[in-house]
Amino acid sequence: MRPFKIGIISDSFRLPLYEGIKAAKNAGAEGIQVYAVKGEMSPEMSRDDRKKFREFCAEHSLEVSALCGDLGGHGFQRADENKTKIPRSKQIVDLAVDVGTKVVTTHIGVLPNRKADAVYRTMRKACRELAKYASDKGVTFAIETGPEKADRLKDFLEGINNKGIGVNMDPANLVMVAGDDPVNAVKLLGQYIVHTHAKDGIQYQPCDPSKVYGSFAGDPVEGLDIGKLFAEVPLGEGKVPWDAYLDALESTGYKGYLTIEREVGKNPAADITKAVQFLNEKIR
Repeated sequence: MRPFKIGIISDSFRLPLYEGIKAAKNAGAEGIQVYAVKGEMSPEMSRDDRKKFREFCAEHSLEVSALCGDLGGHGFQRADENKTKIPRSKQIVDLAVDVGTKVVTTHIGVLPNRKADAVYRTMRKACRELAKYASDKGVTFAIETGPEKADRLKDFLEGINNKGIGVNMDPANLVMVAGDDPVNAVKLLGQYIVHTHAKDGIQYQPCDPSKVYGSFAGDPVEGLDIGKLFAEVPLGEGKVPWDAYLDALESTGYKGYLTIEREVGKNPAADITKAVQFLNEKIR
């Protein structure tokens, strides 16, 4: 038996907040991750509503594995945008404290190859500030894998050198976009992993992560057809080597959540139910 817990991103059901939480419980989740950027679950949430949310999760015997604080766009690549994104991210850290979780996950943008690149320095400065703030609050600001290979992300984390920053391991993103081996990524990043996404995918052909994530941010990228590059697929149907991946996670001492994320598909509820069954077979 592997020492992991099964979580679900409740937003994956595409339901209102509390209906999504109940759906996650009914599907067999032990914990939930929730998007916390706008709407019903956001830094604007009142004190009473934060208390209500926490009590609702407790009544349903659900932990909050993490909040998703992804602000979209180009992450923290642009200094002018960081003037608003950094304070917003700090508010999400505060929300995490109030609802009882110690992890906030996000994409930070695509790391340039050279440390001397102005964009790299901008990203490092932002993450250093957020790492310190999160650490002071007992929270880890967890960078989601995908835009770059694990060795480059590890080097970035070592340069920040603060326990307030870590990794949200998403093996599918590594397969689909970075073309990286999730097993080796776990071995390289193990000491930083505080949360994971259980997601699967296929890469059809190598791609340029800067163009892919740029298109997600709204940049016009001529000739880019995401469907010809990669696809997210139901758990167990992609190229993530689950047995070896979970073995690698266990070898690092990780005992946290495998949080199911389903961003596409016509019937996410059915895919999530199958994913819970798949993970139970792997870890029970």
